[in-house]
Amino acid sequence: MTPATPQDRVRRHLTVRGAVQGVGFRPFVYTLAEEHGLTGWVTNDADGVRTEVEGPVAAVDAFTEAIGTRAPPLAVVESVEPRPVPVLNDGSGFTIRPSASSGTGRTLIPPDTATCDACLAELADPADRRHRHPFITCTHCGPRFTVVTGLPYDRPRTTMAGFPMCPDCAREYADPADRRFHAQPIACPACGPRLALRRGQDDRAALHGGEALAEARRMLAAGAVVAVKGIGGYHLACDAGDPTAVRTLRKRKNRGGKPFAVLADSLETVHRLARVDAAERDLLTGPRKPVVLLRRHDAPSIEVAPGVAPGSPDLGVMLPYAPLHRLLLGLPGDPPGPPVLVMTSGNRSGEPIVTGDAEALARLDGLADAWLQHDRPIHVPCDDSVVRICAGAELPVRRSRGYAPMPLALPLPVQPALAVGGDLKNTFCAADDRYAWLSAHVGDMDDLSTLTAFEKATAHLTGLTTVTPRLLIADRHPGYRSTQWARRTAEARGLPLRQVQHHHAHVASTMAEHGLDGTAPVIGIAFDGTGYGDDGAVWGGEVLIADYDGFQRFAHLRYVPLPGGDAAVRNPYRMALSHLRAAGVPWSDGLPCAAIAPPGERRLLERQLERGLNCVPTSSMGRLFDAVSSLAGVCHRVEYEAEAAMRLENAALGAPDDVGDDGRERAYGFILGAEPGGPGLPLIADPSSVLAAAAADVLAGAPAPAVARRFHRAVTGLVRDVCAAARRRTGIATVALTGGVFCNALLTEGCSVGLEEDGFTVLRHRKVPPNDGGLALGQLMVAARTKE
Repeated sequence: MTPATPQDRVRRHLTVRGAVQGVGFRPFVYTLAEEHGLTGWVTNDADGVRTEVEGPVAAVDAFTEAIGTRAPPLAVVESVEPRPVPVLNDGSGFTIRPSASSGTGRTLIPPDTATCDACLAELADPADRRHRHPFITCTHCGPRFTVVTGLPYDRPRTTMAGFPMCPDCAREYADPADRRFHAQPIACPACGPRLALRRGQDDRAALHGGEALAEARRMLAAGAVVAVKGIGGYHLACDAGDPTAVRTLRKRKNRGGKPFAVLADSLETVHRLARVDAAERDLLTGPRKPVVLLRRHDAPSIEVAPGVAPGSPDLGVMLPYAPLHRLLLGLPGDPPGPPVLVMTSGNRSGEPIVTGDAEALARLDGLADAWLQHDRPIHVPCDDSVVRICAGAELPVRRSRGYAPMPLALPLPVQPALAVGGDLKNTFCAADDRYAWLSAHVGDMDDLSTLTAFEKATAHLTGLTTVTPRLLIADRHPGYRSTQWARRTAEARGLPLRQVQHHHAHVASTMAEHGLDGTAPVIGIAFDGTGYGDDGAVWGGEVLIADYDGFQRFAHLRYVPLPGGDAAVRNPYRMALSHLRAAGVPWSDGLPCAAIAPPGERRLLERQLERGLNCVPTSSMGRLFDAVSSLAGVCHRVEYEAEAAMRLENAALGAPDDVGDDGRERAYGFILGAEPGGPGLPLIADPSSVLAAAAADVLAGAPAPAVARRFHRAVTGLVRDVCAAARRRTGIATVALTGGVFCNALLTEGCSVGLEEDGFTVLRHRKVPPNDGGLALGQLMVAARTKE
């Protein structure tokens, strides 16, 4: 090869931004430079990765092209910015420089990622020095978000800082040709971390290393409940096939009937438990490995205890995403153990997930029989993500591990801001310019420990993203703890606070994730349980003509009294009786919702409704689902949020074909029209005819699944009718389906298919949850936009 002349030789500086730290990007750049015969250097800094390369023009051009197109598996390259610099002719080869703390931009830390196949092979290989090491990792897998404490992302700025590398690990870490080159969580049995099994506060009785793991497996097989420290927090685990163990865990955790998630030992086992299509398989086996909601087989070839997911045709399943999970379920040659474990968040009901070891011994005392711990600190909690496949596409229910803190690209620039979300399923959102970072799942803001976790998580995420908020954004509900926190914080920091109407934020969230710039409004169908309305009522069955600037309330469910507030939420029969009274349907003893109400409570409730005492008006679609669930005899009292609605959906899924004499599927029907004597808008969707027909069916002996299916079709029909009415008036043909009710896959699919048949473009959630877990993104887009 003819040496390049000085005229042919160039030197180029490149800044690579994106998720490019902690993913093997520097060794990739080193190898790429060697491949093209280039000299220069590469380093991390607060902007991302910087590199300078020198060599022939063609080789430098090829390098520049490949750096963005051949990046490592976990990398997300957002931009590559090249600029020419003077040729040095140093001929000193290519080096990897220590990380620098300079830089004016921001880099992206990748999420925690499931153990890769190469590490799993080493874990199971008796000849490998990391055989059976519970913390095996490399540049392609392992913890990232939950261990990083600062930027640039290097070992001293992670919770691995306290584990000096042994000579072998140090050699791998320094070798650009090694898979663990600059893998910050690199570890082995010689340098830690290490396992310990405790049965209480007495350290003298603790077991360590392999003995700890073996005893934990033995205890699980014997029916014990073991608290297991994972990547983003503790789980409570037990044998999913042992009815007594599952019953014990459910009772100790005060879980009620809420389904547990399970961890299966293999994809083959998952296939024996439930139906798995190609999209679900990809989620189960991909690098994120969330909990995937799957439809159970009618006659599964492997059973879980009835108490795992009582009354549900679905089962939340995940595959091992941490090496410790793989070891708990067993390697070839291990003593037999349970093939499926319950893996539920390590916390008491209503509290955030536990992360600290001393905290776990205290807060999980009485819940666990033993604690399988390790000494690698968890810097920030990160619960498991939950997703389902709906109409062939991913529908997030909870966006957390494996997804957070990867940013969402915004369709419009925003000023540096922090949106705090809502009080249920809380996530918050930090943003600047065209990127938004949604937090991991925080939880329900009804506990001091959750608020403390929220404050710590906001500091961590804004620190990692270098977002210094100039604006705080919250819901308009004056009683929300998140709103109260935002108000206190805004006053303390001298920042402005903007508040966004709940359902407007839901619609804006859908628009943002689909990249809409807001120049054209959409028809927003926002159905949920509770949202503070502009008139002081509890909204939740809303049809909004909306863009980011504002909204018009085009239609809503007719108001009915919410008798007793939270008492009506906890006892759906109260909501059913309220709806029946509003519809003029007598409280017949033949109706399950009337029969279940104690006589004294019925009399008090009747007087309460007559006088309007403690009866806030509500247009909530979620509460209408509750009412029909009780009316049909499906669920009268709830032990967890949305239980009645979920059980109604499950009942509808079990309904046989239900076709009338006209050959069409039977369905109830809403009455949609203007309020008599009103201004014409908003239209009122009156469910009186739905309730009257459902009550007549129940009194005639119709089975609950038939009533549930006809109600779902009624809601689907209402959505189609109101969207058609909105299009006639406005010409808008784009519909956004949002709000927690659209976690219902049967309803979401029915509405999507029907609206598309009607010629609408349908936007539904695929990146953020439709429930309040996606609320902060919409708050941000409404309140923080800047003029380009």
